[in-house]
Amino acid sequence: MNRKRVFWATTALFTGLMAAGAASAQSTGTEATEVESVVVTGSRGPANVGGLATAETVAKTRNTIGQEFISTQQAGQTILQSLNLTPGLSFSNADPYGSSGGNIRLRGFDGNRVSLTFDGIPLNDTGNYATYTNQQLDPELIERASVNTGSTDVDSPTASATGGTINYVTRRPASDFGGWIQGSLGDFAYRRVMGLIDTGEFGPWGTTAWFAASYQNYDKFKGLGELEKKQYNARIYQPLGDNGDFIALSGHYNENRNNNYNGPNLGTATGSLLSDVETSPFGWGVDFDRTYIAPTFRTGVADNDANGTGYYGLRINPSNTGNIRGNSRFTLMDGLVLTVDPSFQYTLANGGTQQAVLSETDLLLRGTKTTGGVDLNGDGDTLDRVRVMTPSNTNTHRYGVNSSLIWDLNDNHRLRAAYAFDWGRHRQNGHYGFVDFSNPSEPRFVDVFGGRNDEDNRVVNLDGYALTSRDRKSIAQLNQFSLEYRGRFLDEALTVVAGVRAPFFKRELNQYCYTQNASSNVLCTSEVPSATLANGNVTFTGRGTTQYIKPYEREVKYDDILPNFMASYRFGEGHSVYGSYSESLSAPRTDSLYAVTRFTDGSIGNPTVQPETSKNYDFGYRYTASTLVVQASTFFNEFDNRIVSTYDEDLGQFVDRNVGAVETTGFEASVGWEPIPNLNLYASATFTNSELQDNYVYNAAGAELQTKGKKQVETPEEMFALRASYKFNDVFTAGIQGKYTGERWVTDVNDLKVDAYTVVDADARFDFSTFGLEGTYLQVNVSNLFDEQYYNTLGTRASATPGALGYSRPFAGVGAPRTVMASLRYSF
Repeated sequence: MNRKRVFWATTALFTGLMAAGAASAQSTGTEATEVESVVVTGSRGPANVGGLATAETVAKTRNTIGQEFISTQQAGQTILQSLNLTPGLSFSNADPYGSSGGNIRLRGFDGNRVSLTFDGIPLNDTGNYATYTNQQLDPELIERASVNTGSTDVDSPTASATGGTINYVTRRPASDFGGWIQGSLGDFAYRRVMGLIDTGEFGPWGTTAWFAASYQNYDKFKGLGELEKKQYNARIYQPLGDNGDFIALSGHYNENRNNNYNGPNLGTATGSLLSDVETSPFGWGVDFDRTYIAPTFRTGVADNDANGTGYYGLRINPSNTGNIRGNSRFTLMDGLVLTVDPSFQYTLANGGTQQAVLSETDLLLRGTKTTGGVDLNGDGDTLDRVRVMTPSNTNTHRYGVNSSLIWDLNDNHRLRAAYAFDWGRHRQNGHYGFVDFSNPSEPRFVDVFGGRNDEDNRVVNLDGYALTSRDRKSIAQLNQFSLEYRGRFLDEALTVVAGVRAPFFKRELNQYCYTQNASSNVLCTSEVPSATLANGNVTFTGRGTTQYIKPYEREVKYDDILPNFMASYRFGEGHSVYGSYSESLSAPRTDSLYAVTRFTDGSIGNPTVQPETSKNYDFGYRYTASTLVVQASTFFNEFDNRIVSTYDEDLGQFVDRNVGAVETTGFEASVGWEPIPNLNLYASATFTNSELQDNYVYNAAGAELQTKGKKQVETPEEMFALRASYKFNDVFTAGIQGKYTGERWVTDVNDLKVDAYTVVDADARFDFSTFGLEGTYLQVNVSNLFDEQYYNTLGTRASATPGALGYSRPFAGVGAPRTVMASLRYSF
């Protein structure tokens, strides 16, 4: 058998190289397709330096980290924070332990335009494409994670990624029985416990499995409130013969119950307004109100409380998420391989202000009645104004499959056909719920999801209608077909890859409430319209001349042909160059499509929003030696049809529309070096120039914002990262790392920016293996070692200039202070 056939038949080699991080593809199909490159890498030397600098061979810019490095970071930390040292990625963590989420920027693209995948399944929200970084897999269970900074894989099941891909892969079960339990303590009353059990091989076919669970709770680092997280995971793995075939089934469930943080408002570029940090008595600790100001009472009348929306106890962000993931590989015949990765995902979550004050005689409560009201607070009258919960619940059921058929024509030529299906039912409602005032000084929502789960907690009007803040159902469906050719030439020194993917994306939109014309504002009510206008819109008694569009359903479709070309050339001893070109598409988000207008022909829609597209060009150089891994790349990206919310003079409303293009150029580099045994050094650098290419109209006066030539928001022009780790002996290992993030613009017109900052972290581990306790250790982590004060997440917008344009001051999140935590793991 030739070398290639030997590889495909050798499960041990496949497993070893995968664990080393030599490949980090999204799906089983892509991993199987790229596996030949792993052989080349493995023949040259180690796959990585310190688990942070991986010897990549795929012909596009990719950076991969492995468990060797991930395990040195904070226990329970989001994987995005661990990836933040890699070039091209800017991740702003909202708190020291990662449970409050954060913002992703990848070569200028925000997280909604970056595909986040977990064992190849897409995690971006099916409606708005948001990425929820606080809901990711426990880092102890991640074998490796990677960032494709410019392009997706040809089989990527995404209708949103115009800016690259972030993917992580679950660990494989161990062949021997064992496990560990780990406890962690840290600043801000941080407590976490996690355990894992590996079954080892059992049964007649060498089946293996593992089961893991974790619990985490801590206080906010500023203000009052806490963050709680529960997570359960499992995986079972069944090899099929001795040729690398297998079936794996994994399960994941995550539950978050968080109090929100409140960031300060920022000053303007001219300094005419000071930021809240400068004016608040709490300084950098500015947050939601620590005390609730109870309403004063007159005879029979409850006045509105003064700070309900600002009280920390009524600002929450709950979420329940889970998935079941299948991965499989089958050799149908010599040279023909089938891979199938099915999945199911579940989401229930809400967030935001989620509350309102309701008069007991409000039109919503009267419904079709002209008099009367509802006694919301049970005091025997309907004279009051009462605070209620108005949640924005989203419940998603999502089914998917990613499959590939891989055909080796001969030793040097391979064809691949792939099909991806992604179907999501996106149900959004907001059943009003009650606030528990049994403790008048500390009110709480009766249920974190309002009236969704309990009919007794619903606010029901005189018609028997349960009030809701929104009520809509969306079906998002992706059918995608892909073809790829991979060939090797010039004595295997040249690899050429040509691919194409054809996504066919459909959204079925069902709006069950009345929609304010030319807006996304809705009226969910049992009231009956008082008049139907000639254009088909309706009006309501007591609601002025505002026109509403009746509940409706509509369907939109998007499709495209997206090519993908890559080539790499190896020369000398360990040198290679590569280049790639890819095109991507992002279909409009659900919120953009529900902001509809009634046209003169009576139809409704939003013609101002078309899919965003991008073209990405990458050229790079790599060098791999026994103790040195180097990668450098330059890139150019054309991003067209950028969608923002702008003002329409004719409609007198803000609408989502395409406003023009963004061009981004840059340079990225990383170096991993082991100059002497036990000393690992890593450095990365990123230079990005991202400019808007067009102006756009924003306000009713027709003012044109001068955005052409301005820099992309939240995108630092320079980022630098360093890490050094040293194993002093068999007992003690220590590391220190830091990242510099350059200035970032907050607004499109570049009239406000925040300063650059540098955050340094340190880690140290005491290993007890030499004392007969294999796998047992004590680890200490310190984040923000020098207590840097900085802004992390930014509330970006068009402009921050006060006055005629009337823009409000942007807000920002505050970076966490120095935080110390320690973890003790006992292995058995």
